[in-house]
Parts: sequence; structure tokens; C-alpha cells
Amino acid sequence: MSSNNAVSHGKPMVGISACTRQLGIHPFHVAGHKYIAGVVQGSDVLPVIIPSLGEGLDVKATLARLDGLLLTGSYSMVQPHLYGANSSVDPSEYDLGRDATTLPLIREAIASGVPILAICRGFQEMNVAFGGTLHQRLHEVGGYQEHREDKEQTIDQQYAVAHPVAIQPGGVLASLVDGESAMVNSLHTQGVDRLGDGLRVEACAEDGLVEAFSVEGAPAFSLAVQWHPEWKVAEHPFYHAIFTAFGDACRRRAQENNRG
Repeated sequence: MSSNNAVSHGKPMVGISACTRQLGIHPFHVAGHKYIAGVVQGSDVLPVIIPSLGEGLDVKATLARLDGLLLTGSYSMVQPHLYGANSSVDPSEYDLGRDATTLPLIREAIASGVPILAICRGFQEMNVAFGGTLHQRLHEVGGYQEHREDKEQTIDQQYAVAHPVAIQPGGVLASLVDGESAMVNSLHTQGVDRLGDGLRVEACAEDGLVEAFSVEGAPAFSLAVQWHPEWKVAEHPFYHAIFTAFGDACRRRAQENNRG
């Protein structure tokens, strides 16, 4: 899909991170429907999937043709050695191709002014990309509330709002919501241990866990959230405001580059 398509459709083009999956005997690059639907409905952009090719992907050339980057959630986890830790989970829960692709994408996107919205695993990837560390099994650390979903529930129950987050004043999220808190869903096993260098806390859960951050001094929109605002985005004003702000930033980039 070329940048000419973005021009002809009058919409900015947003790259969506892909996971690697073995389906039958063949490897695939996949992205969840809810993320694609989220940027279409909430940001009004043209989505394109970025394959997890690692060093086989020309990061600069890819980002030069994009107006935004969406980092999706995933069942896989960031490899602990990337943040100086030993593994405490089954190696099958990692996605080496995705890690090798998204971390360079994040660093280059920030440097080149590409707007970023990072969700769940994407939030964790961004923290690691900036030198931060993660709790691999948050529920085993102690001192935190249960942040995992109940897998016995229906999908609508799993993605229902679960707890409030305190919005930090003066940040990206504070400009998108009225009041000092908002309700969010909660479906994650990992969480921030040490926040990465140059990252600004945007929201915290009641137990003190960082639930959102932005990049200080970033030249464009940069927001990472631990929850899932893509879920039924049109039905949640707070979630929709996040995607609208991201879409607006992508449109500004498209206009600056004569693509919109």
C-alpha cells in the first residue's frame, strides 16, 4: 500500500504492529481486528499492517511513508533479557520477531516525529525501548490489585471497566478528560517495574501501578496506555478521545508531508 493511497483516500496512513503466529505449518504476521477497527472508527485513518521482520524491515523507510504508529496488545510478552532480567515464563510466550521489530520502530518514530499510540504490550514495549523494566508476573509481586482478566467470563465482561486511574495534571490525558480520574478495563499480567528514561507518568491505578505514560519532549503525540481503549471505542467517550487525539496528530503529520 503506497502513500499515494493515503492521498487518494484523503486519510493519513497508520502502521499497526503485527505479531508472528504459526497457523498450521505456515508462519503468519497477524494483527487483531479490534485494533484495526479502533483506528478506523476512533481515529478515521487508513490502517496498514507492519510485518514483524526484525532486521529485514527498513525502519526508516517504513516510517517515512507512515503518518502514525499503533502498537497493539498481544498474548505474547517482551523478552526479559531486553531489560536485563531472567525469564520466569515459558519461552513459547515470547515473540522474538515482534520484539526485534517494534523496539527499533519506537525509537525511530519518536526521533522522526511520527505520532505513537501504544496499547498493553505496546505500552510495555515502549517502556523497555526507553530503558525501563517490567514485572513479568504482577500478581506474584505482592502489593498490587488483581489486574488480570477472569478467563471464565465472557469477552464483554473481561473488557468491561474494572478500576479507576488517577490522571496526572498537565499531561496528554489531562487534556482529554474532564476530572481527575477515569474508569478503564484491565487485562494484563505484566506491568511497569521501573519507568524508562524520559517517560512522563500520565495515569496510575489505585495501587500505584503506572497505567499510562508519554514521552517528555517528543515532537509529536506519544501516549502509551496499559488498558485497552480500542475495545468498543465508539461507546466510551474517554477511549474515543484518546483515538481522536491520535488521529488528529496523524492528520497533522500527513499535512506537513503533503499526504493529506
